[in-house]
Order: sequence, then C-alpha cells, then structure tokens
Amino acid sequence: MASGFFALLDDIATLMDDVAMMSKVAGKKTAGILGDDLAVNAEKASGFMSSRELPVLWAITKGSFLNKLIILPLAFLLSAFLPAAVTVILIIGGLYLAYEGAEKIYEYFFPHAHETDTPKLEKLSEEEILRIEKEKIKSAILTDFILSVEIVIIALGSVTNETLVTQILVVTVIAFIATVGVYGIVALIVRMDEFGAKLIDLNDRKDSISDKIGGFLVRALPKVIKSLSIIGTIALLLVSGGIFVHNIHFMHDLLPGLPGILVELLTGLAVGILMLLIIKSATGVWKKFAH
Repeated sequence: MASGFFALLDDIATLMDDVAMMSKVAGKKTAGILGDDLAVNAEKASGFMSSRELPVLWAITKGSFLNKLIILPLAFLLSAFLPAAVTVILIIGGLYLAYEGAEKIYEYFFPHAHETDTPKLEKLSEEEILRIEKEKIKSAILTDFILSVEIVIIALGSVTNETLVTQILVVTVIAFIATVGVYGIVALIVRMDEFGAKLIDLNDRKDSISDKIGGFLVRALPKVIKSLSIIGTIALLLVSGGIFVHNIHFMHDLLPGLPGILVELLTGLAVGILMLLIIKSATGVWKKFAH
C-alpha cells in the first residue's frame, strides 16, 4: 500500500513537471497577446481620477476572472469532443489579430477624426462621472473577453497533443497568470505618476533626488503607455503570423531563407493588410447601400 502511495506521488510529480514545462511553452506563445493585453488595459485603466483608478482596475480584474470562468470550460469541452474546432478558432483568432495589428498601423498613419472638445471630469456631476466610469469598465471587460479567448485558444493549441488533465492544468495556469500578472503590472503603471508626485512632495528642497525621480516617473507614464502600444502592435503581428505559419503548411515553407521571427512578422503583416482591405471595402459598400 505504501509503494502504491509513493507511486502516486511520483505520478503527481511527473505531471507537475510536464505542466511546468508545457506552461513555459504556452507562455512563450501567448506572450504577444499578453503584451497587447497589458498595453490595452493600461490605456483603458488610465484617465480616471486618482482616487478611482484602483477601484476601476479591481472591477475590470473581477470581470476578467469571470471571463476566464466562462471561456475555460467551453475551451476544454471543444478540446475533448471537437478538437478540430480549436484549430479553426485559432485561425479565426489569427485573422482578427492580424487585422487589429494592421489597423493600428493604419490608424497611426491615417488617424480617424476625433472630437477636439471633450468634456472634462471637473464639469460633470458625480452621477455622470460614475456612468462614464461604468461604460469604460464594460468596454474594458469586453476587450478582455476577446483577448482572453485568444490567450486560452493559443495556449490550448500549444498542448493539443497532451492529455486532457495536462491541457486543463496548463491552460488554467496561463489564464491565471494572464489575469493576475497583467492587471498587477497595469496597477503599477497607472499609479506610477501618483507615486512620482508623492516623491516630489517628499521634501521642500528643489532639485533633490526624490524630485528628479518623481518628475521622471510623472513624465514617463504617457511614454510607457505609448511604448506598450507599439510593442503590442508588433506582438500582434508576430503572434498572428506564428499562428498561420505553424498551422497552415504551405505558409510554413513560403520563405525558407528568412529567420522564423521575420517570416512570422511579414506573414502577420500581409494577412493583416489583406483583412484590413477586405473590411474597409465591405464597410464602404455597406455604408453606400445604407445611404
């Protein structure tokens, strides 16, 4: 009986080793989406009054956990009873990611017309501020749902050849890291300027070390968010390109002389431009018939 107990412990240890190893693999494949998730949520969680930033971020985090609770069981059911659907959803997700990356590049060179006169929070009533806050939270949770689907499916796609137990453990670990890790870093980012302001107010001396560090943190926040957006765009194209290169055979051998990362970037960009043209054309035709 003792030998059976130790054999069970050995099996559990082996399973945990497999889970740890496969989690690293899945983590690398989902890193691009996590980068984009981080950039998007850092942008969505900023712009609130200082006292409301953390409560808003906590509300979004709870929504993200709920998203994972909905997505994970559905993904595992598909993997168990309809595994081909995982690849199909993966390709569809790749098309969406490629389009999103290309659309961000297009928006950079040809920005949409934005309203120049936006109401300031100081001019709004408390009820209006809370209404805008709820709308932003809903928008952030919806965006998180889309990105969570992509993260879970990509993670699941990296362990499709493993046992169902390993799939469940690995993908659950990635989903947990995606929520705790991303929103933990976002909390640090959105409070960076607040921490900088406290350092500036730490003493009355001018040009002190705390003043310099605090001023740097305050000035760095918008640049950090902008940098994350650029990195997230590149990551979107790399992840989407990797999906097509690794799941569509003829794309895998399309550019054999180039480094893999460059092939994935060019593939993601090419597919993204194609999707952008299709969607822009379809939108134009729809608007024409609608009028």
